Amino acid sequence: MNGPQDLRKSLLLKVAISGSLIAAAGLARADSTADTSVGRMLDPVLVTAQMLKGPQDAPSQGSLVATQPQSIVNKAYIHLNDSPASNYTDIIKFTPSVFTVDPNGPGLSENLGTSIRGFQDGQFNVTFDGIPWGDSNDFTHHSTSYFMPQDIGNVIVDRGPGNAATLGDATFGGTVYVETDNPHKDQGATAWASYGSFKTKLLGLRYDTGTVARWNGASAFISAKSLSSNGYLSNAKLDRNDVFLKIIQPINDFTNLSFVSNLNKVHQYTPFGATLAQIQAFGPSYGLNTNPNSQSYYQYNLDKITTDYEYLGAYSHFSGWTFDNKVYTYGYFHDGWNGEDPMGQAPDGSILPNGVPNGTVYGPNNVPGQQMHMYYRSVGDFFRVAKVIGPGEAQAGVWFDHQTNSRAQFEIDATNNNAYNPINGPGCSATSLTCAPTLANSVDRLMNDYLFTREYYGQYVWHAIDGLDLTGGVKHVSFERVLNATNNQGPVGGSLAYDQTWSRNLASFDAHYKIMANWSVYAQWAQGFLAPNLNVFYVADPSKNSVSPQSTTNVQVGTTWVGHRVTVSADVYKIDFNNEIASKGGGVNKYFYNLGGVKYHGVELEGSYNIGMGFTAYANASVNSAKLTSDQTWVPNTPDRTAGLGMLYRHMAWQGSLMAKYVGRRYGDSGNTLPFASYATLDGALSYDFGDALAGLTDLQVGVTAQNLADRHTIYADNGQTANGDYLLFAVPGRSYQVNITAKF
Repeated sequence: MNGPQDLRKSLLLKVAISGSLIAAAGLARADSTADTSVGRMLDPVLVTAQMLKGPQDAPSQGSLVATQPQSIVNKAYIHLNDSPASNYTDIIKFTPSVFTVDPNGPGLSENLGTSIRGFQDGQFNVTFDGIPWGDSNDFTHHSTSYFMPQDIGNVIVDRGPGNAATLGDATFGGTVYVETDNPHKDQGATAWASYGSFKTKLLGLRYDTGTVARWNGASAFISAKSLSSNGYLSNAKLDRNDVFLKIIQPINDFTNLSFVSNLNKVHQYTPFGATLAQIQAFGPSYGLNTNPNSQSYYQYNLDKITTDYEYLGAYSHFSGWTFDNKVYTYGYFHDGWNGEDPMGQAPDGSILPNGVPNGTVYGPNNVPGQQMHMYYRSVGDFFRVAKVIGPGEAQAGVWFDHQTNSRAQFEIDATNNNAYNPINGPGCSATSLTCAPTLANSVDRLMNDYLFTREYYGQYVWHAIDGLDLTGGVKHVSFERVLNATNNQGPVGGSLAYDQTWSRNLASFDAHYKIMANWSVYAQWAQGFLAPNLNVFYVADPSKNSVSPQSTTNVQVGTTWVGHRVTVSADVYKIDFNNEIASKGGGVNKYFYNLGGVKYHGVELEGSYNIGMGFTAYANASVNSAKLTSDQTWVPNTPDRTAGLGMLYRHMAWQGSLMAKYVGRRYGDSGNTLPFASYATLDGALSYDFGDALAGLTDLQVGVTAQNLADRHTIYADNGQTANGDYLLFAVPGRSYQVNITAKF
């Protein structure tokens, strides 16, 4: 694997670098009388954090320039109040209408069940520096597999599909924008050390070049982090190592190049949840066990994941023109092992080789398991251009992405050095004595799939009158799926070669009016779109499916007021979700169709108040509804309300916070037969900045962060069912803390 992948990665990077350098050189020569004023990035959301004013201590706040509901979590809050191991999902948990929990503790496992207004992961975008990313099979994201919080600047949550310029695979559920940090202006090094609950340790080092005059003002930083933890869940140890590099190279007064590279490795023993009986017997932290005769043995349930993420960007602004281009590639390489029914009660026992007496090699007490891999790479280009024309600005852009995904799963005998367990070949069964233990007879799935994404947009921002902007636009989205399967996933299996393309034109219109310099209102009407997941191909004949892409029509209005001491944001929304995809039948008779729709609506409030004497109060609240139009049942994992409430303190060298999050009632299944109770958690942080009190240091900060101070253990989510039909459940991870030291040299 590594040889071809490394070669392909090298070639892609060379093409990316060459293409962006040529583009930047062309821009530099384009106009010798260029406007040297500071330009803005063309992604409409990435502008917002740069223009933010008002109290800066709040965990999030609205924006004066946004044309849809938006919350911004700034860098200072992230680095002072969140756990040093946090994923981007942890960072956004206090924003309105967001429900998210890491079941193994903050940053210590992939997130389970992130929801924004009831839209689940895979139904909304996540971008890094404006570039969409995710798994092509279902558009979901792996929260522990890329950037760590030490390299993150702002994180922005857009609760809506955006306008025509908002591009991505899952635009209709909103967008989480993760912005990487920028190099510091001054040369120096920063070291991090943290130790806390579950024997969690983090060590890291960052080096900044500062602004280098002899390199035309270039700046860069590189950081390396190492994280290890036993985790909240039993025997769910994690080891994570991450290296990040960012370079910004000015070409002239109006053109910059930027390069980002991230390499991340994760080694983790992965629980799948616990049954109610297991939680009652062993407690809410039950994850995996230490019994090698069990399918829940921790060493049989292992994930090894290696990822990389690179882009080369060129940005230029002159004479009313703005260009923004990013050529990128990212890869995800996952090898995993698990018990056949790791948290259930399915009996042990493996197939016997042809002619061998019962129990001689494979036996009735051997532990059956599975081995899988998923390897994919995306390569793409993201280009935007804008030109001031008449009383406004014309904007256009394109996004191309091609992801190649190789997926396989095999049945193995975990107690026989992972030998193939041939239960899937012709004539094979759990008691067969005539089935050879070969690779072919043990395959659950063996498939290659490809996703080609093409999106184009054009829109015009009309400055109708002073303070009023009207924006209208259209984007064209096209998704082509190709599947070449030797053994297709799903109950049918067998070989399949099939491809299908879904396309749609999506319109949007928004109005933004700045009533005063610190008060704005907006209204938005926009269409969203989500292509069917790869699972619609997990049937004998996909041509029999009658499936239209899932789509939304969104209407929302809101306002933001930002004062020196106060910020207030409020919005109401109504979303019609059409063409929900469902399936009928089973086996060779299974096919997919459009069930109907979902009605989403709600109200969201967010605000902060600088009380004085170093104190800032923060609060948000949402009332959310997401129900099927067919029978008025709730969409799974959609809280009926959320709230955040807290107090923050910053004075002289002291900083602290106390933040509560409330998550309302919801259901774990589409039939609403698995209810989950509402719950609240309380987080805290306290730190002291010693400045340059110690010789050789320019800054020293010591602090503590803590999560779930009340030690709540409410069951909050399910992760499917065991072979016996028992739900696999997760509880909110118990109280945890971290002692943190940051030193700058």
